Amino acid sequence: MRRLLPTLFTLTLLVTLGYFLYPYLKNAARVAQLWRASPPTAGSLEHPLPGQRFSDTWGAARGNGRRHEGVDIFAPRGTPVHATTRGMVIRVGENTLGGHTVMVMGPAGYRHYYAHLDRPSGLSPGSWLKAGDVIGVVGSSGNARGTPPHLHYGVYRPSGEAVNPYSLLRRGEAPDGTGPPGLRPTRGDLGHMPRSPG
Repeated sequence: MRRLLPTLFTLTLLVTLGYFLYPYLKNAARVAQLWRASPPTAGSLEHPLPGQRFSDTWGAARGNGRRHEGVDIFAPRGTPVHATTRGMVIRVGENTLGGHTVMVMGPAGYRHYYAHLDRPSGLSPGSWLKAGDVIGVVGSSGNARGTPPHLHYGVYRPSGEAVNPYSLLRRGEAPDGTGPPGLRPTRGDLGHMPRSPG
């Protein structure tokens, strides 16, 4: 019995590691190339909701002493959410704060977090995206229930440190070159935007 428990623990650990590492190992060369790419810079990321205005809500107070680690972009429920960068999906799931979420690892290992989705777009960990691919649709899931539908978009360094995505998002054409041009986000819009806890 004493030998059985360590063996079961080791097997459980290996299966768990394999589950989480499989998407990376399966695509090791592509992942390495992605890590070697340059990190996002000002204006280098596509707008996730072309044509929708947004404000710099970075650092705004949230419940339980939290600070807002992203920007909220309001849009009608069901509006397609586009990937802001090329990369690999590393997580699709649901949590208390973000509701339905998608996490994408982009160039230089930066992680791009899309939250409050009504539903993800059939993605799974290991899926590869290019900028402009639809990853889900706008909703108000998680702690955004009861608020106007919106996308919470966050960017994180490989260390886990949050980065203000406001200046990183590009202004201009839709990611696929069609549709309405994106509108320049303005700090002055903050007073006119609905507030959300997400």
